[in-house]
Amino acid sequence: MNHAYPAPAKLNLFLHVVGRRPDGYHLLQSVFRFIDYADTVYLELRDDGRVVRAGDLPGVAEDADLTVRAARLLQAYAPAGAGVTIRLEKKLPLGGGLGGGSSDAATVLLALNRLWQVNLSRAALQTLGLQLGADVPVFIFGQTAFAEGVGEILHPVSVPPAWYVVLMPPVQVATGAIFAAPELTRNTPALKIARFSAGAVHNDLQPVATGRYPEIARHLEWLAHFGDARMTGSGACVFAVFATEDAAHDVLRRLPDSMQGFVAQGLDRHPLSDCCAG
Repeated sequence: MNHAYPAPAKLNLFLHVVGRRPDGYHLLQSVFRFIDYADTVYLELRDDGRVVRAGDLPGVAEDADLTVRAARLLQAYAPAGAGVTIRLEKKLPLGGGLGGGSSDAATVLLALNRLWQVNLSRAALQTLGLQLGADVPVFIFGQTAFAEGVGEILHPVSVPPAWYVVLMPPVQVATGAIFAAPELTRNTPALKIARFSAGAVHNDLQPVATGRYPEIARHLEWLAHFGDARMTGSGACVFAVFATEDAAHDVLRRLPDSMQGFVAQGLDRHPLSDCCAG
């Protein structure tokens, strides 16, 4: 039997690099917001102990696929013989800053935690997810979050209802290269959570990405005519916030033929937040 689960995109409403650990990992502050634009993860249980990916994901080998790695991590806690076939229906672009691979992996952990009757706590799943990537825990955390550390220290936060226009420049950004850039600002003063709403926030990775990827700069420049345009994550996607669905669609209707984008509503909670963690 095939089970279908959503893996929603995230936006970084801001992203500050506030320092660097001795091991080279960057210390961040950000607010993660889920939106109702998602990949779909299809899971078919099997009893031969194998984790198999059905179909190809261009540029991603099966053993490197975060969904496969997530299932194999959770197998250590599952009954003997627990296996799964994983198939992805991708809407979120690779290298887009929307968290697609991380979201897919988190959805696999959440869904198999229930389907395999592992019943790990949300905190335990977040710890597992961090082994896969710094963005995985927030999708398991399951709500709008103020993030610190490398992105794994999460605090619930409220943000106003909003609609977003998201543009998808036709480039894949190598996150590691952006963080390694010598020109990256790494000493933005740390914020208190309460000051996030003051609005004096930005994305420290944006100047680096726009300098290396002119298409990101072009999309930001166009969107900035209609609102406070900002890049999410390390790029490539950019977004602006609007108070109503009509206002967002009005902007999207003006989009040049040379650009692609969509309108999405902000979500306060992950679609699986209440169903799949012990």
